[in-house]
Amino acid sequence: MPLRFGTDGIRGVANTELTPELALALGRAAARRMPGGTFLVGRDTRRSGRMLLGALAAGLTAEGTTVVDVGVVPTPGLAWLAAARGVPAAMISASHNPFADNGIKLLSSAGTKLPDALERAVEEELDLLVAAAGVRAADPNALVGAAVGDVVEEPHAVSAYLDHLVTSVAMQPGMALRVVCDCANGAASAVAPAVLARVGVDAVVVAADPDGININEGCGSTHAERLGSAVTAAGADLGLSFDGDADRLIALDHLGRVVDGDHLIAMFALDLHERGQLDNDAIVVTVMSNLGLRRALAARGIKVVETPVGDRHVADALEANALVLGGEQSGHLVFRREATTGDGILTALKLLELVGRSGRSLADLAEDAMTRLPQELQNVPVAQPGRLGAATEVWREVSCVEAELGDSGRVLLRASGTEAAVRVMVEAPTADEAAAAVERLVAVVRRALGPPGS
Repeated sequence: MPLRFGTDGIRGVANTELTPELALALGRAAARRMPGGTFLVGRDTRRSGRMLLGALAAGLTAEGTTVVDVGVVPTPGLAWLAAARGVPAAMISASHNPFADNGIKLLSSAGTKLPDALERAVEEELDLLVAAAGVRAADPNALVGAAVGDVVEEPHAVSAYLDHLVTSVAMQPGMALRVVCDCANGAASAVAPAVLARVGVDAVVVAADPDGININEGCGSTHAERLGSAVTAAGADLGLSFDGDADRLIALDHLGRVVDGDHLIAMFALDLHERGQLDNDAIVVTVMSNLGLRRALAARGIKVVETPVGDRHVADALEANALVLGGEQSGHLVFRREATTGDGILTALKLLELVGRSGRSLADLAEDAMTRLPQELQNVPVAQPGRLGAATEVWREVSCVEAELGDSGRVLLRASGTEAAVRVMVEAPTADEAAAAVERLVAVVRRALGPPGS
């Protein structure tokens, strides 16, 4: 059984779980079910990226597709190029995962994640190819000679994306912001410093020296708190921390304190609302967004549309409801007027524009936007996460905790889409209450669903 599509493409340990053979088969499957003659491909800075991109490109070209390799590029940059050119694309990246992991994300010719039906069709084709061991040398219908697709390298294609970013914001004349920018040794390493320089921002750049191994290693949005000391040491106004493929942003204020996706969403929503630019006075968030965000927006008359975890669900809901802003606590923010997917560098520019226009510090803006409720989250490895929905013992305990919290807190349990685990999250008036409730729920989840390997 090959790897399956999760919430964000196919992902696994490169060369053992996500193998070149599987990537080649996926390339064939994608070409057969996503015809069009041309496919954009890009990657982040992992050492395994070239290997998998080459295998994927081989599968695509074997089916007669022309492959345009744009090299190292942020996922949102590749999504923008796909939409701008009207052709599908594939990104080789495992986002915020360690460098040994890698993944393949397929994007439609609109620059969006694939619709469920098309994703299933590609999976079905992939299953057939894997079942046949991917061997097609003896296939009498195989394309040969000039009919075989080609690989066209276009390393400068990303410059059009830079132009798009710069024209997406209106920086204030004379704005003198100093920032520290953490590129996670990933796809933002060249793009983010170049864009910041073009809009006149004084940036101290760190973690922008990728070697194929150090991506996300003690840096980037999953380790944003480590940037705090660099922000204070530089006397910077704020910090910007991207992940490996630059589709998310976590910010830090001038005191080195983390400003997560929920706070960023609240700030942008309130600003757009006040300027009459928040279409339908509503935004999109996922089930993981903090209760404090929902309360803050409700108090200002802003409605919330809730989706499952994953920026693809956010993007779908934005489109379905004709809304302009949505995102996740993790820092995936989608500005629908300018982008088709979460874009960390665009979010950073929008943040700099907001801070400059307001004349206030990020700390003040974040504090005024919302008050975060203490949140405790645990990832519980279990034998059978798929049985969560029918685990009456678990839901009985959930009901008890919810009754005790009343309107002052929230409980969320969900099976992971990427591993054999259940996510247990509780928000409560105090951190101690949240932690105690999580421990109760974790215990019953383990009893009901069994330890890993059982």
